[in-house]
Amino acid sequence: MSGSAERMEKDVDKLAAHVRDVSFFYGATQALFNIHMDIEARKVTAFIGPSGCGKSTLLRCFNRMNDVILDSRMEGDILIFGADIYREGTRLETLRKRVGMVFQKSNPFPMSIYENIVFGPKMRGMKDKGKLDEVVERSLMQADLWSEVKDRLAKSSLDLSGGQQQRLCIARALANEPDIILMDEPASALDPISTAKIEETIQELRKNYTVIIVTHNLQQAARCSDYTAFFYMGKLIEMNSTADIFQNPEEKQTEDYISGKFG
Repeated sequence: MSGSAERMEKDVDKLAAHVRDVSFFYGATQALFNIHMDIEARKVTAFIGPSGCGKSTLLRCFNRMNDVILDSRMEGDILIFGADIYREGTRLETLRKRVGMVFQKSNPFPMSIYENIVFGPKMRGMKDKGKLDEVVERSLMQADLWSEVKDRLAKSSLDLSGGQQQRLCIARALANEPDIILMDEPASALDPISTAKIEETIQELRKNYTVIIVTHNLQQAARCSDYTAFFYMGKLIEMNSTADIFQNPEEKQTEDYISGKFG
């Protein structure tokens, strides 16, 4: 891997995430090979590369979603703001509060818009109606959805459009006050207008959150991210500023992918 070597030397506790020599296996099949990267806080980092290159596998390592996959294992270290998230005794519910996730397909709970947002806070013991109301308004505003749904919070979330449902899922993640938000192709199933709304939301989120997004859409990565990491066959080929990746890549594989020669 090349690019931005000087960023690798930053103090780990000043980084949102610190990945060292991470390999991942599904049974006997190795999906990731010695991944080494830093994720800067309050920046947007995009993971790009062809299907099956390991982007989503690595993304799910950041909140240990892969733990539920039978006969899978990870080697190496991942630190979130300096804390080893794979150390013995790590509470997964606490980790997943700090590292929220938005999936490719929107998955609102079959309940009201309001109850979707307060689900996490209520699970953590928040009962005060005034505080819950504040969480709902703040989260929906951050997800650029408040003005569209503020008068129908008691309505079913399933009545929303696909794009609105995805932004509701973003708001639901934000209600837990995470440090990092993982997004696995959050706009791949949406129309261009809804996709633009998601991208605008990502731009706003970077002011307060660290965002890691997996995308097959190179234009989306170029528009949304500060840093881009290119993966191929389970290996991190190059990571650098998005401008450098798209305008002056250091690796020929990166250049070939960006230019559309494969992928």
